[in-house]
Amino acid sequence: MDAQGFVNLLAAAVKHKVSDIHLHPGSPPAFRVKGDLVAVKAAALTEADMHVVLSVIISDPVWKAKIAEIKDYDGSFEVQGLSRFRFNVFRHCGKLGAIMRLIPAQVPSLDGMGLPPVLKKISDNQRGLVLVTGATGSGKSSTLAAMIDHINTNYGSHILTIEDPLEFIHTAKKARLTQRAIGPDTVSFAGALRSALRQDPDIILVGEMRDPETIDIALKAAETGHMVFSTVHTQDAMKTIGRLIAVFPPEEQRMVRQRLADNLQAIVSQRLVKRADGKGLIAAQEIMVSNMSIAECIADPAKTGEMNDYIQKSREMTGGQTFDQHLAELYQSGTIALETAMEAASNPSDFQRNLSFGAGGVSGAAKAPANGNANGSGGNGATPPDANKAAFAEHTVVLDFAKEKEKDKAA
Repeated sequence: MDAQGFVNLLAAAVKHKVSDIHLHPGSPPAFRVKGDLVAVKAAALTEADMHVVLSVIISDPVWKAKIAEIKDYDGSFEVQGLSRFRFNVFRHCGKLGAIMRLIPAQVPSLDGMGLPPVLKKISDNQRGLVLVTGATGSGKSSTLAAMIDHINTNYGSHILTIEDPLEFIHTAKKARLTQRAIGPDTVSFAGALRSALRQDPDIILVGEMRDPETIDIALKAAETGHMVFSTVHTQDAMKTIGRLIAVFPPEEQRMVRQRLADNLQAIVSQRLVKRADGKGLIAAQEIMVSNMSIAECIADPAKTGEMNDYIQKSREMTGGQTFDQHLAELYQSGTIALETAMEAASNPSDFQRNLSFGAGGVSGAAKAPANGNANGSGGNGATPPDANKAAFAEHTVVLDFAKEKEKDKAA
């Protein structure tokens, strides 16, 4: 594979709304399409092919010259007129591989993603901490980008983002934006956060809460009147609280609990489920909006286990919702199938009860967009160049580049 062949592969991925690209030497490329990993009908990649790929995607001249020494490497790159990509390079069985995530060229909007209206109200907060959580590949970055876009569209604020790597590139609308990447622009999240407090920000986005120092500085920023957004790799609100507290020594945990109770505005947890119409994936979300009862659950470890009940009961008052309430709503609207909803439900009995008595009844609940995706995983990037003739076989789910090349020559 030469550099142009690699770009053609990327163009095919964008064209067919792939979320991830897997590249391993000894195997052909693979695409994740609508949640499933499928094979590309092409020759197995060689170590030389991987060297070509890494020479294209790695921009740091130091590491570009030392590709053979890489064990783990994170980065992002853009193919002009096509899309942006986030990637991780890793070594397995002594050989280099790479996984790439497509990042849509256009920053998503909350309305375009069909997300609940309460996310706009959450984004309107002037101070505090908002966390978006979920597993890797659950669309956290897309949801955060849409919330930042809402602020950028409506407020004359200074938005400062600290990411590893940079994903969505925002164009200034009403706000002023400063986007910094770990590596090229700053050394660490904690170091960049310390500097951020001297850079007159109104909104701070921290790519990930990774360590006690980052969490502590983020809380300090919220305590001093800033609005802080970040992500955590946790499944729901209750587990998020537990994860954040657990990274601190036991003697500090009581204080951390109280600081979270005082400053946490919302936790948005999400998981992706397949749409009934086959047009990609949609996010099912648990949305915890803080109130006095939730704050007590956070501050008092004896009450933390009651948090889910308060989320469910406060739906009409705060706009929050449990996963199962949202799944019931998505099923009743025909957006997802019953089997899909049951598989994703946190508590099947709660889910059945919601079906019997109604999903909880938030007025103005968002309807899924007709074109499919509720996040970056199924509607990525721009239309690839017309020159790319690779055909996607709908039933075999493979791409045969060799045959298409022969057709092009014959034409």
